Amino acid sequence: MSDRMDQPDLNDLRREIDGVDRELLRLLVRRAEIAHKVGELKAVLDAPVWRPEREAQVISGLQRENEAIGSALPPAAIAAIWTEVMSACRSLERRLRVAFLGPAGTFSESALRRHFGESVDAIACPSIDEVFRATQAGAADFGIVPVENSTEGAVSRTLDLYQQTPLSICGEVAIGVQQNLMTRSGQMDGVTRVVGHAQSLAQCVNWFNAHYPGLPRVAVASNAEGARLASLEDQTAAVAGEPAARVYGLELVATAIQDDPSNQTRFQVIGRHACARSGNDQTSLILSVPDRAGAVHRLIEPLARHGVSMKRFESRPARGSAWEYMFHIDLVGHQDDLPVASAIAELREQATVCRIIGSYPRAR
Repeated sequence: MSDRMDQPDLNDLRREIDGVDRELLRLLVRRAEIAHKVGELKAVLDAPVWRPEREAQVISGLQRENEAIGSALPPAAIAAIWTEVMSACRSLERRLRVAFLGPAGTFSESALRRHFGESVDAIACPSIDEVFRATQAGAADFGIVPVENSTEGAVSRTLDLYQQTPLSICGEVAIGVQQNLMTRSGQMDGVTRVVGHAQSLAQCVNWFNAHYPGLPRVAVASNAEGARLASLEDQTAAVAGEPAARVYGLELVATAIQDDPSNQTRFQVIGRHACARSGNDQTSLILSVPDRAGAVHRLIEPLARHGVSMKRFESRPARGSAWEYMFHIDLVGHQDDLPVASAIAELREQATVCRIIGSYPRAR
């Protein structure tokens, strides 16, 4: 009986939470006031509103502190909470405009919200090309583009556009990708085709072969565009994420139909600003080499000698040159780190083209 009397009352606990919430609000208001002053100073100094390396340092520092105090909050929760806090405070300086592959409801939009938070103006673009164009022209401060899927590999169009643009990579984000089948009714009766982005359809090949082997699969510009089409036609089903179903009023027929249950897509943020070191960085290069025996080996040998890890190596045809190739390479570290800088200096001596397209914080 006494043990029960010693237990806190539910209403007492709720009152305690209310008090903590009020304290949090006061601290958030104070943080916002300081952020506003920072914005005023940045305007005088003509400094960029968004500093990805600074935000990455803040979140990683808080995650370490969270672990040190033995908190039950997972690191992902800390990242999500402070992303939104920083997004709201940043918007007091100026709301960022971020271009993404639209329309609303795409995985690109989900990646944008994960990385920048809700307090930005999202600009939907009809193609990856248009994301680059809008960002380069200044219609958007930044763009976010898919670069690699864990099932289907590199997004070729993004790599090709990196060869053509002066924009830099200034961040990355990886999100889990769950593909779903959806229609207006939630049924497949009368459906004569399924639409979706080519990458998404490719991620579900085995599932469709097993369940709807004769159903034509039609590639469209984005999953959200496929969902939009399905919202207009009873005979069309779409492959897309749950946000697209909500946006376009569709019902789910089947969930998680991707062939790889751990399916992920990596996105990169593009912009016109270089990033300083965050302490957990990655550097992306575009390289080409003379067409002679051993050229590629000589190109990458300095990386091993300087202890620089290579995370990705992709080849793409060189624009305007038949049977010549450009190599897209991701290195662990920032271009200002001594090992990376030394390795790149030697790469320049071996390569006919050596262009750094960004040093940026790695996905958190």
